[in-house]
Amino acid sequence: MFLNEHLSKKLFGEAGITTPEGTLLTPDTIAVPEHMEPPWYLKAQVLTGGRGKAGGILRADNSSEFYQKAEKIFNMEIKGNTVPFIRVEQATDIAKECYLSFVLSRERKDLLFTVSAAGGIEVENSTQAAKPLIQRVHLLSGLKDHHLRAAFFELGVGKEHYAGFCDLVKKLYGSVTEFGLLMAEINPLVITKQGEWMALDGKVELDDNVVDLNPDRLGGYYTPEHHSHEETIAREAGLSYVQLKGWVGILVNGAGLAMATMDLLNFNGLTAANFMDLGGAADRERIKRALDLLFGNDDVKAVFINLFGGIVSCKEVGNALLAVLEGQPAPKPIVIRMAGFESEEGRALMQEASVENVFIASEMNDALDTLNTLKPVDAPTVEFILDTESLPPSVPPFTRTGVANVLGLNKDSQVLVQGITGKVAQRHVALMQEYGTKIVAGVTPFKGGQEVMGVPVYNSVHEAKKQHRIDASIIFVPAGFAADAVAESATEDIPWVICITEGIAQASMLSALQDLSGSSTHIIGPNTPGVIVPGQCKIGIMPANVFTAGNVAIFSRSGTLTYEAADRLSQAGIGQSICVGIGGDSFIGTSFTDLFELVRNDDNTHAVLILGEVGGSAEEELARYVRMTGFEKPVVSFIAARTAPPGKRLGHAGAILDENSGGIELKLQAMRDAGFVISPDLAQLPELVKGVLEGSAHRSAV
Repeated sequence: MFLNEHLSKKLFGEAGITTPEGTLLTPDTIAVPEHMEPPWYLKAQVLTGGRGKAGGILRADNSSEFYQKAEKIFNMEIKGNTVPFIRVEQATDIAKECYLSFVLSRERKDLLFTVSAAGGIEVENSTQAAKPLIQRVHLLSGLKDHHLRAAFFELGVGKEHYAGFCDLVKKLYGSVTEFGLLMAEINPLVITKQGEWMALDGKVELDDNVVDLNPDRLGGYYTPEHHSHEETIAREAGLSYVQLKGWVGILVNGAGLAMATMDLLNFNGLTAANFMDLGGAADRERIKRALDLLFGNDDVKAVFINLFGGIVSCKEVGNALLAVLEGQPAPKPIVIRMAGFESEEGRALMQEASVENVFIASEMNDALDTLNTLKPVDAPTVEFILDTESLPPSVPPFTRTGVANVLGLNKDSQVLVQGITGKVAQRHVALMQEYGTKIVAGVTPFKGGQEVMGVPVYNSVHEAKKQHRIDASIIFVPAGFAADAVAESATEDIPWVICITEGIAQASMLSALQDLSGSSTHIIGPNTPGVIVPGQCKIGIMPANVFTAGNVAIFSRSGTLTYEAADRLSQAGIGQSICVGIGGDSFIGTSFTDLFELVRNDDNTHAVLILGEVGGSAEEELARYVRMTGFEKPVVSFIAARTAPPGKRLGHAGAILDENSGGIELKLQAMRDAGFVISPDLAQLPELVKGVLEGSAHRSAV
C-alpha cells in the first residue's frame, strides 16, 4: 500500500524525522493557512511519480495566486489520477539537496540503502559520475556504522552535518524495521540554511501483509480517495480487486487463474472490466459482496464467473450463488464456467434452478461464445495483440541416468504437520491421508500429548523428530508465526518444508530465508499449494483428482493454474512426475532453477511445464540457467497476466508488473532465447506438451 506524501511525512514525523509543517486541503476546504507566511508551495497528493514535471507542485507568493493555483491543481489529472488533496507547505531555505531511501529489493533479496549527492528530479537524471551509492543492509545484522560513513561521505557535505545525518538515517531505518516497510524514500533530503536535515518530500510503501496483521495500527493509512469506489469496497470485503477499462466483470477463484482469465478475455476482444480473485473462501457472504460490487459498477455489462474446483467445491459455490440470487433474474447477464471438483454437480444445480439471465458453460470456448453474444454495440475496446509463437528449431534429447525420483518423495515419505490442531489443517490432513500420504506427527506448541485424527501431537518439531523419521513438514501456522515455523523445521534438517500459509510479512520471510541460506532443506513457498507426486503422496492443498502419474513435471507460481494445467494434461492422457507450487510471494525458498537442478537427472521426468506470471525475474533467471547449463529436457511455458496494467498488484504479493522493468516482452524473449516452447493460452498446453514429449523421445532413441 503506497502512501501519499502527506501520510508518508506523518509516519516520518512519528519516527522523529524533521519535515516541513504542512496543511492538507480538499477541493471543498481551500483556504490560505493563517499560521504560514508566504511564499507557499502547493503540492498535489497522488500515488504516482512525476507530479512535479506534470505541474502538480506550484509556488504561490500571495493569496490571489494561492487560490488560483489551488484550483488549477485540483482540476488536473496526473498520469490519469485526479487530485483529491493538496499539501501546503511554507517555503524552505535550502542549502543542499540529496537523496535517501531504503527499499526491500525483490531482485537482490536484500534491503538496499541508497544515497545520492543529487536530489529531486536530478537524481533520476544523474550521469554515471553521479551514480547513487547503493549498499546492502542484511536484515539479520542490520544497519552498521560503516554504512552510515560511506553514505555520508558520498554526499560531499561538511563534517558538522555527520551527527544529524546519522540520527536521521537511524530513525528512518527504525521505521522500516518497525513497520515492515517495503520502501521509504526521502527525495529531496535537504540541509536547510540553518543547518538542519529535513525530509522535504517523502514516499512510503507499506507491506499489505503487515497492514493486515496490524489493522489497528496501520489500517488508518489506507486512503479511499486514492482508489476507486469498487476497489475500496473490495478491500473491505477481503477481495483482491483491480479496476480495468473493459466491460466484462470477472470473478475467479485464485490469482493465477484470474490473471489467465483476464488475458483470455482481452485477447479475444472481450475486454475485462476488472481483476478479481475470490480466494478460497467462496461462501455466500463473499460471493454476495463480489456480485454486488460488479452489479453496482456501471462499466460492467456482463459478469464472467470462472471457477476451477480444487479446494473450492463448485457445488458449494453453486449453492452460494443460488442463495445470493434468491430465484430472481440476475441484474446483469452472468456466464458461469465450472471445471474441476464437483463441477458436474455445480452445473446441474444451476441448470435445474434455471435462473433467468444466468448462462452455464462447461468449457471455456462455450463461455467465450456466450459472452460474444452479450457484447454491447458500444462496448469499450482495448486492443491486445497476441503474437504467434514459433516453435524452437529442435527439441533437445536427454540422456537416461538410471536414477528415478531424485526428489526423494514417495508413498513411504513420512510427513509432519505444523499447526495440526487448526481447522484448515485438519481438513487437509484428512484429504492427504485419503490420498495415502503418511502423516506421522503434528506440532502445536502447548498442545503436546494430544492426538488429532489419529496423529500424535508434539510441542515442537524437535520433540516430534526424536520419535519419528520426518521426510517433510507442511505448515498451516498463522501468518504472524509462519516464518519462524519454517525456520524451526529447517533447523531440524527436515529435507522438505512446505509452507502453505499466505499473508506473511515480506521482511519476516526474507529474514528467515537469509538465516537459513546454508541449510540443506528444500523450502517450498510460502503461499504455495504444495507438492504432489501423483500416485505416491500429496503434501499440500492440491485437489488430487486432477493429477495422474506420468513423466511431465509441473512447476508453477500459481495454485489454480497448476490445477487447470494438470487437469488439461490428464484429460489428454499426459501424466505428471511431480507438481510443485513454488509460491506466489516476492520472497520464496526453492526457485524454478533449484527444481530444474533436481529433476535434470530424474528419469521419471521427460519434460517440464513452467507456469509463470508477470513481475519478478524468476522466469528470466530460469531461462539463463537453461542456456548456461545446457538443460537437456524440453521446457513448455505459459505466462499469465500478459495484459496486466503496469504498476498494479494482482492478487498475491509476487504478481506485480513494475513500471520500470523490461515488462512482459523481455520475460518472453528471454524464454524464447533459451528454447522454451511458449504456449499462448491454456488450451494449447496439451498439444504442445505432447509434441515435445514425442520429439524428445524420438531424438533420444536416435
